[in-house]
Amino acid sequence: MDPIVVFGLERSVYTRIVRMVLEEKGVRHELRPVEIFGAQGVPAEHLARHPFGRIPVLQHGSFSLHETAAIARYVDEAFEGPRLQPASAMERARMNQVIGLLDAYAYRPMVWGVFVQRVLLPREGRLPDEATIADALAATRTCLDALERVAASGAWLVGSKLTLADLHAFPILRALGLAPEGLVAIRRRPALSAWHDAMAARRSALRTASSFEAG
Repeated sequence: MDPIVVFGLERSVYTRIVRMVLEEKGVRHELRPVEIFGAQGVPAEHLARHPFGRIPVLQHGSFSLHETAAIARYVDEAFEGPRLQPASAMERARMNQVIGLLDAYAYRPMVWGVFVQRVLLPREGRLPDEATIADALAATRTCLDALERVAASGAWLVGSKLTLADLHAFPILRALGLAPEGLVAIRRRPALSAWHDAMAARRSALRTASSFEAG
């Protein structure tokens, strides 16, 4: 099989989404770090892979693909292993709705507004902006309420099996939960809290855990 390389960062939730999908499919791959947030900006060689300088990018032999949702669907459809997209049109639509909700409304407040401010900046010796955290938590609660309604239908976010919706959601919510007030917000929603803990115990989550999860 052609080598599979993921260009990204261990701490990036979107890189982790792709890596978790690969792990769930049982596909061997290499994570090749690309620092896009450094003082020098996005490396020129990475701009050749991604015109907007984002991560991750998947390289499968001579085939290159960016945008996390597209990569996840490609991996699910191109490789053997458990199917991660529902057979039913309604459940696929719900899966896509959850992924769209996460990208549009959850990622920025949960990751940049809470995780970066409360966890990442203090690790770098910088002070968090409490007003930014407060605003982000307000938006986060709305997102968590929407996800709680979805999670209440069963063990997984969509249908009776793990799907790409679960793998898209977990890295974002795991980052949120590394902040004390983020974890409290998750714990206040029982279905989502149980789902979060079940996901955290999966091999794909354990094998892609970032250094932040080690304390």
